Amino acid sequence: MTEIDERDELEDAPFDEDENLDDDYDADDAEQPSSEKTEDGPRKKSRKRKRRRGKRDDVIEPQDDQSALALEFVANVVEDMEMNCEVQLRRPSDDNPDEINIHIVGADSGRVIGKKGQVLQALQFLTHRVVNRPGEDKRPIMVDAEGYRSRRDDNLASMARKLGHQAVDLGKIITFEPMNPRDRRVVHMALAKIEGVVTKSEGEGDGRRVQIIPVRR
Repeated sequence: MTEIDERDELEDAPFDEDENLDDDYDADDAEQPSSEKTEDGPRKKSRKRKRRRGKRDDVIEPQDDQSALALEFVANVVEDMEMNCEVQLRRPSDDNPDEINIHIVGADSGRVIGKKGQVLQALQFLTHRVVNRPGEDKRPIMVDAEGYRSRRDDNLASMARKLGHQAVDLGKIITFEPMNPRDRRVVHMALAKIEGVVTKSEGEGDGRRVQIIPVRR
């Protein structure tokens, strides 16, 4: 049995990433000097170069006020940061249909991610605060850039499954370091179908963590 409570689904707070994906920034997408000339001399470099992309099937228009607010807020922040990026609203995953799924794509997406994902996480935290106002139904928010979070979720789920099998083999409880609600949920879901273990969240606030508990048959 896997324990996923409301705190593991809806809260959001800054966290410390374990990996640095800053290298995802593609140097080929950066502004390149132009050697072309005009009648008046060398052509000045343009400040930004837009990346052309085909329209994705999962890019959607906002269907409610909260989604529209989240999309507008992130787009405004990215514009104020003078990042050469496009902000998209995408369909949520089947296992979390209420999630507002914001994606940032473009030449400056690596800068939006930041060192160890800190800039991206701060942007998600602010978006959560803006959208989930007191007295309104809370919606989970995900702000991703170039699939950074998806890759990190996959890595975290893979590590959780490995530790789940280790807990079974050793017959010992394995406790993760404190995690934010989204990461805890990834761990819970990854271990939900692993036989011989259950997961449980314990602790409060920023100290809340997941335990992998072997079950005797």
